[in-house]
Amino acid sequence: MDAIAHIPLVSFTAEITLPNLMNRRTFLRGTGVALALPVQDAMGAVKAGKVKRMVVFSNAFGMYPDAFFPKEAGANYRMPELLQPLERHRKQLTVFSNLDHGLNLGHAGSATFLNGIEAQDAAHFPDGNISMDQRAAEWMKAATRFPSLQTSVRGGKHRMSWTRNAVNLHAIGCRSLFDQLFLDLDAKGRAKQGERFEQENSILDVVRDQARSVHLRLGRNDQDKLEEYLTAIRGLEKRFAQEAQWLHRDKPRTQLAAPDQKVADTATEHEMHMELLALALQTDSTRIITTEFGTQNGDHDLPLSYHAYSHHGERPELVQGLMAIEKFQMGHIARFLDRLKRTEDPLNGGNLLDHTMVLFGCGMSTGHHSNKNLPLFLAGGGFKHGEHKVFPADKSDRTPACNLLLTLLQQFGLEIDQFGTSTGTLSLT
Repeated sequence: MDAIAHIPLVSFTAEITLPNLMNRRTFLRGTGVALALPVQDAMGAVKAGKVKRMVVFSNAFGMYPDAFFPKEAGANYRMPELLQPLERHRKQLTVFSNLDHGLNLGHAGSATFLNGIEAQDAAHFPDGNISMDQRAAEWMKAATRFPSLQTSVRGGKHRMSWTRNAVNLHAIGCRSLFDQLFLDLDAKGRAKQGERFEQENSILDVVRDQARSVHLRLGRNDQDKLEEYLTAIRGLEKRFAQEAQWLHRDKPRTQLAAPDQKVADTATEHEMHMELLALALQTDSTRIITTEFGTQNGDHDLPLSYHAYSHHGERPELVQGLMAIEKFQMGHIARFLDRLKRTEDPLNGGNLLDHTMVLFGCGMSTGHHSNKNLPLFLAGGGFKHGEHKVFPADKSDRTPACNLLLTLLQQFGLEIDQFGTSTGTLSLT
């Protein structure tokens, strides 16, 4: 594990061909990295010093609340046991109490973490149940090779990321993540991929034309369903167009060895995964990442499953097992923040954590199926940190968790005043 943790982040060079809309290639150099800006919008963002990134971590069953939430509000709180691995980052960290989505869904609440909306209610909202990361990815468009990355460690189900068409986006594991970031297609492979884009767009053209031809012959309800279908087609067209822009541009190079298809132990896989996430940001392959920790126990030699420990019933031996798993997760987030803090930001100057919002949370509060008082903390991203912010606990005066999500979207650069069930923003600057 120590060998993995000390792999240099900058043992590679990246060279990306710029589109014709730029007259010259612009490289940003720093600590062994050479990056070419991919699009003109990104150039403007760099000049303005506004390139932002967001990373979201989640797990399956929330956190044991007595060891997660500080007892004191404000800056002078004592770090609870589960957050102790993050003690060295407390000045770049904000912990929140009493934020939630006002839902009572048990395990199904995991799917509402980044939107606050049940899929069945999506039609009642202008943006459906699109998740925060995908709302940001829509705004980013093709500024990076991957508008967003969805990943999971050791089998995380990843129910966080949703398109506005209520599609849950698939997550990739450690080896697939490495291939996505660094493995280039050869000339033949790129040609075949280009042909596939053309074929799929042709098929979508035919389907769209046929759908429009029957639109006026349908009743209102069927017209609404058909419009949802056409919206999904438009989304696919945009995705193909974005992917096609990057087809003939080389990916970054790295000296990091490709991980095995199946990493032997959980701790090593987590370390490699965190390393790859940091590299994805440093190479500007993406600026938006969501990652879920899996349901495996980690290397704790625990006899029961993570799920069994989450239903601990306050039995000391089960609580102890659950705490070991959850503290293991917090340790890897802490080391991820270490990586960002020690890595120069090639686009903005400073370090990556200065311009990367790192949110942890879950749509479930605890394994006892509660969705009230979600376990949430935020690090980095240019906010004013260092406090435990306690919001009203009374049901009649609750602050929606979507207020935090809206705040993050505005900090990312979106000029919007509503997201999900938000009623406003939080004061974090």
